[in-house]
Amino acid sequence: MNRPTPVNPDEVEEVEKRQRPRSAVIFETIRREGEDDFERTTPALFWSAIAAGGSMTFSMVTMGAIQSMLPDAPWRHLVASFGYTIGFLIVILGRQQLFTENTLTPLLPIFYQPRRWKFRQLLRLWSVILGGNLLAALATAAFVAFSGAFPDAMQRAFDELARAAVGHPFLVLFAKGIFAGWLIALMVWLLPLAEGAAVFVIVILTYVVAAAEFGHIIAGSVEAFYGAWRGLFGWGDVVAFIVPTLAGNCVGGVAFVAAISTAEIASERKTRASSGQIT
Repeated sequence: MNRPTPVNPDEVEEVEKRQRPRSAVIFETIRREGEDDFERTTPALFWSAIAAGGSMTFSMVTMGAIQSMLPDAPWRHLVASFGYTIGFLIVILGRQQLFTENTLTPLLPIFYQPRRWKFRQLLRLWSVILGGNLLAALATAAFVAFSGAFPDAMQRAFDELARAAVGHPFLVLFAKGIFAGWLIALMVWLLPLAEGAAVFVIVILTYVVAAAEFGHIIAGSVEAFYGAWRGLFGWGDVVAFIVPTLAGNCVGGVAFVAAISTAEIASERKTRASSGQIT
């Protein structure tokens, strides 16, 4: 026996519009983006990655600028961390290729339908984007260090950020990288739901990365490269930062988001198939 609906027929369409999409819809949206990325040419990926690596410099610049103007108080880091979000806003809203976003998007097509050619495309995608991001970060960090465009107070703030990024043991950097990769991949998962609130999703989640001092491979590399250019520490310390942070970001993005999301969708598809909703 069907119960009467509390809304009239004219309101049913409005209810359907306001319903949040199922996880399968989000999965399919991101999976198709991943398929599109596989079809992009290597030069297009590389130059987009170069743009992203350069844009991430503004996370350090803005965070340092804010920090340099605040008193040395316990709350200073919490306020300055809002500056960290700027680089991510530029990169994501500008549709530039950032490595940590690509720990989720191109993996979903592989988890959905594994094919050998997709693994080859994934390796191409990751190597080109990571290489472009790091190359641009290296160049722009040198420009910040040597251009003379920033006053002494801001340079000292940049120095503090660089030392804070690098000054941790291997396992601590790895753990910090896991949390950062987890949050960035979750951000990618949430953006299809965000619509007009995309800016808030990006700001909130990347703010957490900065406030908690988690390690992001590109934003952190800008700080590490800057510190090495300035002679605050050696290039070996930069490598010692990049390796565990990169590994942690990959583990966070892949294991905690992509695999879990795929398992959820697979379970849902199996349930719907057994009930006869899909064939």
